[in-house]
Amino acid sequence: MSDNVDRAQIVPPDRAAELARFCPDLPTWPQRWCFDDADIDPGERIVEFLTPFLLYLLDQKLATKTRRNHRDNIWLLGGEAIRERYEDDEAMQLPIEELITNMVDEEGGPYVCPRITESEQESFDATCRKLHRFLNRPSPPSR
Repeated sequence: MSDNVDRAQIVPPDRAAELARFCPDLPTWPQRWCFDDADIDPGERIVEFLTPFLLYLLDQKLATKTRRNHRDNIWLLGGEAIRERYEDDEAMQLPIEELITNMVDEEGGPYVCPRITESEQESFDATCRKLHRFLNRPSPPSR
C-alpha cells in the first residue's frame, strides 16, 4: 500500500473472519484486476470501499448461491472500475468512491457485454441495483 494505514484494521476482527470465509480471495482482488502496478493502489481502495457492502450481504438472509453471485458480481464491478479508468481520462481523476457511485444506479451497472452473457448481465445489474440502494440508504439519526 502507498500509505501507512493498515486497512485490514477497518473491519472488526470477528467480522474479518466471516468476510475471509465469504471472500477468501479478497486480498488478491487488486492484483487480479490490475493492468500494471499503478492499478494496485486504486484496486485496494475499491476493495476498501466495497467491503461494507460485502459485510452487508453477509447480514442479509440470502441463499448461499445468491450471496455468492452478488460477491462475484462485486468482483466484476471492481474490474470494470479499473477498466473504466483506462478508457476515460476523467474517470482516472475521480476518487474511487465517486467512480463506483457513478457506475451504478437504479437501473443497474455498466454494460459488460460481449464479455458476459445476457443472463450474467441481468445478475450483475441486480447486484449493482442492490449496491446503489446500499450506498444511497438514509443515514441513521445521530444520537
